[in-house]
Amino acid sequence: MLSKIIANLLPYMPKSLVWQFSKDYIAGETIEDAIEAAKKLNSEGIMTTIDVLGEFIKNLDEAEANKEEYLEVIEAAEKAGVKGNYSLKPTFFGLLIDKDVAYTLIREVVAKAASFDNFVRIDMEDSPCTDKEIELFRKLKEEFPKNVGLVFQSYLKRTHQDIKDLKDVHNSETPLNLRLCKGIYVEPASIAYKKYEEINEHFLDDIELMFKEKMYPAIATHDKPIIEGSYKLIEKYSAPKDSYEFQMLYGVTPALRKSILDNGHRMRVYVPFGKQWFGYCTRRVKENPQMANVILKALFFKG
Repeated sequence: MLSKIIANLLPYMPKSLVWQFSKDYIAGETIEDAIEAAKKLNSEGIMTTIDVLGEFIKNLDEAEANKEEYLEVIEAAEKAGVKGNYSLKPTFFGLLIDKDVAYTLIREVVAKAASFDNFVRIDMEDSPCTDKEIELFRKLKEEFPKNVGLVFQSYLKRTHQDIKDLKDVHNSETPLNLRLCKGIYVEPASIAYKKYEEINEHFLDDIELMFKEKMYPAIATHDKPIIEGSYKLIEKYSAPKDSYEFQMLYGVTPALRKSILDNGHRMRVYVPFGKQWFGYCTRRVKENPQMANVILKALFFKG
């Protein structure tokens, strides 16, 4: 009940108050903020993936503007020598309005990154987007085999098969680069696992499939059992240090992040920024009121 109350009240709270528990998890509003945060992480031996906050736009004029912002981000980050790549949400480019327009705009972003021999991660959004985003990825992968990756969510019952189905675009020279996370969207039990242990079990099954097929897994988690399970899989498959990476969110579990680095593994941190941070935060909590528990903790406990 308390979570639902907070979720409903959050959009009406002063931005300055919401920022107090958001600032540790969002790099800022400007490109300069994102680059400063990324460079600081780089100095600690951590790679980054920069993301402009925003999704589910209402018109294609917004999509064009978002594309231009991403091109600017890539230009500025490459000029600054940031060691990292870029992430984007296809609905930020109008995927649910016109998928062909979205593809054209996202292709420009990937081409820009490719011109610097860099990489763009296509984020996976809620279930109505899944097929569209896999289709988008396939099309981009064909033209930019080394410069584009995809995200999957272990709580979706279809994920293991979806990974298998992409084997036709996977080879030793340009292996599939797949980020696996648990999943944040609220989905029905008919298509998504709900129990913690169940989600974790399938997470590790999916990671093992990637190691077995010699794909490049990006293990996105803050969960110690999954990290320990991943260590065992790395040992089981004698995976070289450059054949996988761990990923975490900006500002979350820094001590655990450091322990992974200290164990000699690659680490990448997701660096979100942008003027739409307030709408992003409030929408996320409204979609999933249980996230209000995270807000309460963030007010009192850092990391």
